Amino acid sequence: MVTTMTPPPSSGLVVNMAAFIARVCRYVLRHRSCVLQTTRSALKCKFHRSASVCNGLLHGLNKRGIVKESFPDDAAHDRLPRLLQSAAQTVYCGFDPTADSLHVGNLLALIGLLHFRSAGHHAVAVLGGATAQIGDPSGKTSERERLSADVVEANTRRIRDSIHRIVANHELHFHDASKTLGTVTVLNNLSWYKDWNVVGFLSEAGRHFRMGTMLSRHSVQSRLRSSEGMSLTEFTYQAFQAYDFYHLNQVYGCKIQLGGTDQLGNIMSGHDFIHKASGEEVYGLTLPLVTSSTGDKLGKTAGNAVWLSRDRTSPFELYQFFLRQADASVERHLRLFTFLPLAEVESLMEQQRADPGKRLAHKRLAAEVTKLVHGKDGLESAKRCTNTLYHSSTRALEEMSDLELQELFREAPFHELLLEPGTTVVDACRRVSAIPEGPKGYRMVSEGAVWLNHQRTDNPEQVLIPKIHILANGLTLLRVGKRNYHIIKWLSL
Repeated sequence: MVTTMTPPPSSGLVVNMAAFIARVCRYVLRHRSCVLQTTRSALKCKFHRSASVCNGLLHGLNKRGIVKESFPDDAAHDRLPRLLQSAAQTVYCGFDPTADSLHVGNLLALIGLLHFRSAGHHAVAVLGGATAQIGDPSGKTSERERLSADVVEANTRRIRDSIHRIVANHELHFHDASKTLGTVTVLNNLSWYKDWNVVGFLSEAGRHFRMGTMLSRHSVQSRLRSSEGMSLTEFTYQAFQAYDFYHLNQVYGCKIQLGGTDQLGNIMSGHDFIHKASGEEVYGLTLPLVTSSTGDKLGKTAGNAVWLSRDRTSPFELYQFFLRQADASVERHLRLFTFLPLAEVESLMEQQRADPGKRLAHKRLAAEVTKLVHGKDGLESAKRCTNTLYHSSTRALEEMSDLELQELFREAPFHELLLEPGTTVVDACRRVSAIPEGPKGYRMVSEGAVWLNHQRTDNPEQVLIPKIHILANGLTLLRVGKRNYHIIKWLSL
């Protein structure tokens, strides 16, 4: 940025300026209602004064609540919208593979990237194969447990597959085919750190960082005040994330970084580093953190993560998570986690308010997110599981796969039994140890404590009948009491 220095005004100029200011003040007093209205209209557009930019991508993300803060403040509100309108830009977000799956908190960052892609910009997801071995101290009260290179590599592969799946689902189910999509690139930052050595990195990159600035970051200050303190390893994390931004800027022309609000300090470090090293103007945008109904951050550290991997959180569980959102949160989540036009969100909320019992907004939210993460098949699976568990649908139970049953009843033992002629209800219960041996178990069946495929049975000697006790898919869902489930897969002789 070039700053033009103006000479000090002469005395005549000062007099003229005073007269001019007086005239402006008199005008404002006479037309204050018009001026105030104009000011309000200008403030409605957070990112720029022009109408075209107000209706652009950043304005839309701001209305959805996806963009929380921008950095630097003065430039991002003015030059960034113009930059995005001038040509296709590259925007990136980083994900450290400290677990073998991303979670719902990370999903919002991916959705942010997909909004940019839908607008024709290029999205880069950086997996921290290197930085995961260091550990980001942001929002942490203690140092992460160190992960081996092999574990990080395995996690990286799983997360890469998950990102590719979500990107494909977005393109298939949510993209407007009339618009040109930008590209999506998934990178591993280990690829540009593996050939560095410590001396080389500190000699070339380290000279651009200032200790006072690094120490002033909130993530550093909070840890330094704690009893555990902060290791040198964690302290250097912001330098590595800053270098990631620099590398992407130099190689891919990336000028925009997305991150959660807890990443603002790291984003600022990247901006400062790039400005000193190359003079390039770059920008940061932060996204709101996803929290539980009690306000706690959802994530790995808090232990309440809702995962995007089917191995950890089934489509049914993901569907139910969003279906159970508080009424006060559903509109915000529709704006954040779906690609529905805002007018459609408002229409849904009007229908919801007219008939809250139907929970139309909740159902649409759950369906949209599940389809994005797990595709159409995943959504159908979630609905089958919902009908089986909460609506006692025998038809839905019959259509379920072995995998879906095991996902739905994660704690339920899964048994494969040979179906012998004349097998009775009490025989089946005893073979899977669902009831005690002897008279007590027999009595439990007689008293109606046993259910087969959602149907109560009170005849211990009842022979199992195909299509009633054994479904067409060869399964029997056995329940004893309220919550003790067993899944039986019958094998033919």
